[in-house]
Parts: sequence; C-alpha cells; structure tokens
Amino acid sequence: MRHARAFGFAGLAVLAVAAAAAIAQTTVTPVPEAAPVESAPLDAAAAAAALATAKGGDPQAGATKAGACAACHGLDGNATDPTLYPRLAGQSERYIARQLTLFKTGERANPIMQPFAAALSAQDMRDIGAYFATHKSGAGIADDTVIASGPNQGLKFYEVGQKLYRSGDTTRGIPACMACHGAAGTGNPGPAYPHVGGQQSWYTARRLQEYRAGTTTEKDPTLFHVMSSVAKSLTDEEIQSLSSYMQGLHARPETGGGKG
Repeated sequence: MRHARAFGFAGLAVLAVAAAAAIAQTTVTPVPEAAPVESAPLDAAAAAAALATAKGGDPQAGATKAGACAACHGLDGNATDPTLYPRLAGQSERYIARQLTLFKTGERANPIMQPFAAALSAQDMRDIGAYFATHKSGAGIADDTVIASGPNQGLKFYEVGQKLYRSGDTTRGIPACMACHGAAGTGNPGPAYPHVGGQQSWYTARRLQEYRAGTTTEKDPTLFHVMSSVAKSLTDEEIQSLSSYMQGLHARPETGGGKG
C-alpha cells in the first residue's frame, strides 16, 4: 500500500522552465484540454497588445470578477475538486492574465475555459490575476512510494523529482526547475514563470507531457519552446516524480512566538 507525506521548504535537502503550472500516488486521468474550439478565435496579436497596455490589476475589482471562477477553482483559488481543477491561488497576475488571453484567442484550446475567457477584457484578466495572486496556495502530498524497477530502483518517487527540481541533469541538458520557479515553487512574477508548488500533480504532469510533445498553437511560442526544450528528455517516470514532488512542495510555514 502506498504512503505519502508533505514536504516543506525547510525539509528539502537541497526545469529553465516557464509555463508549467503540482494527490498523486498514481497517475490520475486528466481532463481533456485539447478539444477543438468551434468558434472563430480572436486576433491573437490584438489580444496580446490589449493585455500589454492594460493597467496593473486591482485585487478588489478582481474579487468581484472572479466570481465565475469560484465554482471550479474555489473562492481562494485552491480548487473545489483537486482531482479536476488546478490551483490558481498564489499565481502571479501576469501569468493568469496571459493564460486567460490564450484561452480567449483559442491558442490554448479548452472548450470549458474559452467561453469564460471570451467575455473578459484585458483589464478584467489583470484584475482577476491580481486577486488570485493575493491568496496563499495550499500544499498537496508527495509520493514516497519506492520505485520497484528500472534505473531509479530503490529510490522513492519524490526523491527522483526532488533531484530534478533542485539540481536538474546536466548530462541531458535539463536545468534545475528551481532556477525559474524558485526553491519553494513560488514562481517568478517578473517573466511570469508560474507558481508550481502545491499544484495538483495530474495537472503538472499533463502540462509536462504537452511540452514534451513539442507542438503548440500559440502564435508566440517563445515561452512554450523554453519548456519544450526542458521536457523533451523527461521519461514518464520522471514526469510522474517531478509532478508529485511539486505537489508536496510549499514554503516554510511562518511560526509565531517570541523569545524563550
């Protein structure tokens, strides 16, 4: 029987990744995302330009606009059903706004998300992103099952994921994930590298599989190709291990108290 445990930053012994957005003791069947969108996509260049010129997001305005998101992603962005929906809490404003733009234009095909995104202006997207950025992401569980066979036999799944996340694999040109996503998986709001710590593992695994496949409909695939170059060498077992490790990854909890 499998056992699992959560890991904080304080307990860590020790990809360049961009858009990876981490209950996984086994692979969970993902929700299809690649179904074609029937309505004609909006002009991608115009949508990107509108987003670039929108004002910085207002979390208070975003709290009202994010009401439609709550049914799936939760009021605080921590997902009403973690087996179906990814966490949004703690993601940066720019990352969320960009993903909503991709859904709106059809560059990221998702028949559930596109109708919601289609109704949003660029300012709405930034406001919603700002709102979710103010919330704290929860943490999941990392898989400490021992791998029974293969090159990683004897190691636990989280240990394989931890090594890749913190050190990468120079022999295969795989950089450490923490170089872009941070030691605790909190991401980087500047270049909009996503928050990956605590993300549902099935979601992270699906995204890594998409990057590994190397095909995208994004009009500007620069960030996609960064991740694609990292994920192309990952095995299924490594993707499972990384995704599980990131699901359990979270920042050290703050402790109260004073001297004594």
